[in-house]
Amino acid sequence: MSGPAPKSTILDIKPYVPGKAKAAGFAAPLKLSANENALGCSPKARAAYVAAAENLHLYPDSKAIALREAIAAKHKLEADRIVLGTGSDEIFSLVCQAYLSPGDAMVQPHYAFAAWAIAAKAAGARVVSAPERDYAVDVDALLAAVDPTTRVVFVANPANPTGTCVPFADIQRLHAGLPEHVVLVLDAAYAEFAEGVPGYEDGMTLARTAPNVVLTRTFSKLHGLAALRIGWGYAAAPIVDALNRIRLPFNAATPAQAAAIAALGDSDFVARSLTLVREMRPRLTHALTNAGLRTLPSATNFVTALFPEGPEAARAMELHLAQCGILVRGLSGYDMPSALRVTIGSDPEMLEFECALRGSAAAKRAGGSLGRNVPGSS
Repeated sequence: MSGPAPKSTILDIKPYVPGKAKAAGFAAPLKLSANENALGCSPKARAAYVAAAENLHLYPDSKAIALREAIAAKHKLEADRIVLGTGSDEIFSLVCQAYLSPGDAMVQPHYAFAAWAIAAKAAGARVVSAPERDYAVDVDALLAAVDPTTRVVFVANPANPTGTCVPFADIQRLHAGLPEHVVLVLDAAYAEFAEGVPGYEDGMTLARTAPNVVLTRTFSKLHGLAALRIGWGYAAAPIVDALNRIRLPFNAATPAQAAAIAALGDSDFVARSLTLVREMRPRLTHALTNAGLRTLPSATNFVTALFPEGPEAARAMELHLAQCGILVRGLSGYDMPSALRVTIGSDPEMLEFECALRGSAAAKRAGGSLGRNVPGSS
C-alpha cells in the first residue's frame, strides 16, 4: 500500500546532525563539539528567563517588539527592519521559502553550514556549491557559479565549519557582482569573535543600504542562549515584510525574549566571554599544532584542525578523545573527513583537552596508533 510522496527535493535532504552530546561511560562529558559558550549564559539572562515563568499561560508578543527595539538600540538599527527567528536557522528557511521556487538555484561556498542546503531543498531549489580557496570563501568562484536560475546566495563570515574569515572588501565585491534580484544572505553568527581581525565588518552597513541583503545574527554563541533558539535578521523593509508574512506566529517564546533582552544589557558577561576566546584561541591552536596537525586560521570560538595522515587518523582521534570523555566535532558530513572542529573551552577544559591530546601523541610516538583500544578501530 503506497502513501503520499513528498517533493523529490525533500528526499534529497540529509537531516542536520548536531555535535555529539554523549560519550559512553561518562555522565557529563566535556562537550567541545557544538561551539557553545564555555561560560554558560549571562546571570541576568537566566534571572529574566526564570522571572518570565510567571506568565507561561500567556501567548508571547508575536512581534517581539521589546526585543527588536533592544536589538535596534544595541546595534543602532531600525527596529522595523528586524525579523526574529527560532535561531538563525528559521531566518534561512524563511528566505528560501520566500525567494526560491522549484527550478531555482541557491549558491553557497563548498564548506557551507548544513542548514542552508536543507532550507533551499525544502523550497524545491537546487544547491550549487562553489570551490573555496584553501578553506576560505572564494568570491570569484561564487560569482562564476551564479547563473540565470540563481535567486539566493549564502555566505558565512566568519565561516562554519572552517572558522576562516575574509575581508569585508571581498563581501562587497561579491555583492556588487550579483544581479539585483539575487538575495545575498550574510550569516554573521560568529561576528563578535572576529573583533580586531583586519578588514573585517559584519555587514550591517551593507544590509542597511542594499535592497537585496539579509544579515543574520544569533544569541546562541556569544550570549550562550543556544537552548532558547533566538536568532534575528536585518534587511530592507520589503524583504522583512515578505519574511514576516510566512513567519510562524509566536515563534519566539516569552522567556526566550526576556532572556535575550537581558543578555544584550549584560556587557560584563559579553566582555568576559570575548576575553576567554581571545586568550584560549591561540592556546588551542598551539596545542593542535604541537600534535602535528594543521590548524585553519580561526576568527571564531572554535578551531578546525586538519590531519595530514587523512580521514582514518581524524576518526581515530575523535574516538580516542571520546574515550577520555571529550567530545569534538568530526567534519566528514561537511566533506572534510580529515578534519576535526574543537570548541574553545575554559582554562580547566582546555587543560583536560591538552592532556588527552598529549596522551594520544605519546601513544603514537611509542609505536601505537591513535585508534588503539578504541571501539571500532583496527
